Amino acid sequence: MTVQLSSELEALVRRDVERGPYRSVDEFVEQAVTELHEREEWLAAHRDEFRGKIDEGWASAERGDLIASDEVWKRLEEKKKNWVSPKSK
Repeated sequence: MTVQLSSELEALVRRDVERGPYRSVDEFVEQAVTELHEREEWLAAHRDEFRGKIDEGWASAERGDLIASDEVWKRLEEKKKNWVSPKSK
């Protein structure tokens, strides 16, 4: 298989190969495609769950059950702190 990359993408790949643990461009591309495939598989497996969450959020917004943005950020920061803290111990 022959793949044509823009000069910008080719430069990115070459830089990553030079600084990374990859022995060749082929090895880098193989790893990149494998990781992309795994991500796509995971997304496909969870698509219905995502749709359900989006629908739930949309219905909540339509009912007017909204949270102020500063409260959202506060909750996210708290979750992040709780998620990071146990790992650093």
